[in-house]
Amino acid sequence: MKQQKHRVFGLDVLRAIAITLVVVSHTTYLLFPETEHVLITLIRAMGAVGVDLFFVLSGFLIGGILLKNIQNNKTRFPDLILFFKRRWLRTLPNYFVVLLLNIIVFLIVSGSLPESIASYFVFLQNFTTPHPNFFTEAWSLSIEEYAYVLLPILLYVFLALFPKKEKSKLFLYTTVAIILGLLLLKINYYLNTGVVDYKQWSATFRKVVIYRLGSIYIGFLVVYFYRKYTHFWSKNRNKFAILGMLFFIGLHFFIQQTKATPQTYLAFYVFVYLQGVVVSLACLFPYAIALKSNAQIKQIIEYISTRSYAIYLINYSIVLLTVAHFFKDSATPLQKVTSVLVYLVVTILLTEVLYRFIEQPILRYRDKKQK
Repeated sequence: MKQQKHRVFGLDVLRAIAITLVVVSHTTYLLFPETEHVLITLIRAMGAVGVDLFFVLSGFLIGGILLKNIQNNKTRFPDLILFFKRRWLRTLPNYFVVLLLNIIVFLIVSGSLPESIASYFVFLQNFTTPHPNFFTEAWSLSIEEYAYVLLPILLYVFLALFPKKEKSKLFLYTTVAIILGLLLLKINYYLNTGVVDYKQWSATFRKVVIYRLGSIYIGFLVVYFYRKYTHFWSKNRNKFAILGMLFFIGLHFFIQQTKATPQTYLAFYVFVYLQGVVVSLACLFPYAIALKSNAQIKQIIEYISTRSYAIYLINYSIVLLTVAHFFKDSATPLQKVTSVLVYLVVTILLTEVLYRFIEQPILRYRDKKQK
């Protein structure tokens, strides 16, 4: 397919891993809806890690596009508008289609809509407050959308104010400045929020836009340093991958050994844990980029990767919750396995419809009109 000729196999692998972690974690809600077994908790935690991997990967790719644009002297505000148009044609059509599907399903089930429904159309539903209990996976999409509004606008303002400065350095300085500025919001959260359990911390911090934008911007830093020091990163890719895995394991080993929870180690969960997970995942990128495609699995990886956004939008609120509703009285192992199979098959089918009839046509239109 034409749109796949410039694909980087290793990044497709990371994207496929990320969505697989998310989907597998969701299956546990059908198989073991009420269990708190440590293994099930771990699988669900890996689903959250899958979202973090999406954040870094998205920041790496979109940050790379932004960096390439300014290096090619596309520094005027019309260039920024074109950047926004291309980004929004990639993300918004799928999002609004699935949002409308969620609204229809919710109306059928409950007969009314949440009061916050209007905020979903401008991604404000979890900007500073916990995400409502509707279209719950949209929390991460709000973070991504505002990440790609805030930094590019500030960057282009700085480019206009300091036209003689090196453009790449302005990209770096703007990214670092925003990350440090966002740290002040985290400090305020730490000093003024009483956390009673993991669920509350996740709702009030992990899934709130103003506290998670930095996770996207780590991807910006990765692409900047990777392009500036490509030889160094490539030469030491194995070392960085091992270091990242050790760091990732170390974070969770600390949690396991100390029984750390947000209510007992709030500073760790606010200032260290999420940032540490993101940095550990970022260390995998030089290794992933160097991966050579395997003909036997390339098609599978590309299939999952190209449809990962549609899968993410479709799989939970639209499919899983509906399947869970119809299988809510399932008690036998066979019934639970059947519910998972139905969940996976319906997710694949609806994803294919969304991808082929919404996503692909709009991307073809975008690439034709905005070369």
